[in-house]
Amino acid sequence: MAQALKGRFDKFLRQKNLMTDVLEKIETKTGVSRTYIALAAIGLIAVYLVVGYGASLLCNLIGFLYPAYISIKAIESATKDDDTKWLTYWVVYGLFSVAEFFADIFLSWFPFYYIGKCAFLVWCMAPTSSNGSIQIYNRIIRPFFLRNENRIDDAVKTLQDKASEAADKIKDEAKRATANIMFEEKKST
Repeated sequence: MAQALKGRFDKFLRQKNLMTDVLEKIETKTGVSRTYIALAAIGLIAVYLVVGYGASLLCNLIGFLYPAYISIKAIESATKDDDTKWLTYWVVYGLFSVAEFFADIFLSWFPFYYIGKCAFLVWCMAPTSSNGSIQIYNRIIRPFFLRNENRIDDAVKTLQDKASEAADKIKDEAKRATANIMFEEKKST
């Protein structure tokens, strides 16, 4: 089991991408294996997520920067599979962010919260065919959505209608205010 995990990790570190290019340059200059460099970086990040100032920012950057970069590459690629994979990640990330907004005030006091959150986000973006976001989407989000699709559509339609009404009212008020200002300026001259 451990040997298979090590093999998958080494294979991941040999894929061609920005991160592995940087690791390759460091490996060439220092003579230290990229596996050890990656493990040291992971260890430092893990320690920082437990005791460092700004752990929330670092965790959010990890959960956002790489997926955003890969999502842009997926949009620009010719295949649809990678688009679906990263759209799934963003659906899970969005729902997680909304849930976290309400729970963060309590959870952030736990010492290992940010390392757990970061591990969760890395699991959701893992470069495997059944990463965390795909599993969460297929087991929780999709069944919930399919059961409640009509109610969700009705709620979205109601919100759209109310937003459109509010925008129309604001536009009318802005027109009236502009007309009043112009009238007052003409009156004063």
